[in-house]
Amino acid sequence: MLTPVRALAVATLLLAPTLLGANAAITAPDTAGLQFLGFRAGARLDELQLHLRGNGGGRMRCRQSRVDRRVNECRAAISGPEGRSVELWVSAMDSLAGVITLSGVVAPGQLENWRETLEESYGRVGTSVQGAQRMLQWVRRGRMIRLTWRLERGQKVASVSLVDGHVLDGWGRSSSASTTPVPAQPTSRAR
Repeated sequence: MLTPVRALAVATLLLAPTLLGANAAITAPDTAGLQFLGFRAGARLDELQLHLRGNGGGRMRCRQSRVDRRVNECRAAISGPEGRSVELWVSAMDSLAGVITLSGVVAPGQLENWRETLEESYGRVGTSVQGAQRMLQWVRRGRMIRLTWRLERGQKVASVSLVDGHVLDGWGRSSSASTTPVPAQPTSRAR
């Protein structure tokens, strides 16, 4: 028979791994989600709209694609804490954001703030250079976030793109399965 002290010791030993695991899950950052300023690829359009409203971003306007009815192209303007507004572009497949881009001419210090925020969250990476454009990129479990910047007419233009490969892959698989070839139209000649 277990004495109260032994029962407590046994319970502690049995529950310790569970409690430690729960605390680890709470404190460990989600590096696979790859988010920026509260936006994350793979988010539902209604979630993005709520985030915009809660952060003074106004309303997101969406248009359905004429080519594929499952695709919505959405736009909004966001006032950044640094003073300049940036444009938000979202390409959503079946109401899930496959690609999100925040882009615009950035205020002094804004690009550096964006870079520091991303490096603190996801670690340092090397800068890629292509012509006048610079880029940092992080990839985690089928998702990607990319910071790109360049000088344009003496001003820094920067963008952050978030891509959810799972959403794009699912859309691509379902698109290729349902796509039927369109017959070529004969050309007419004017006389």
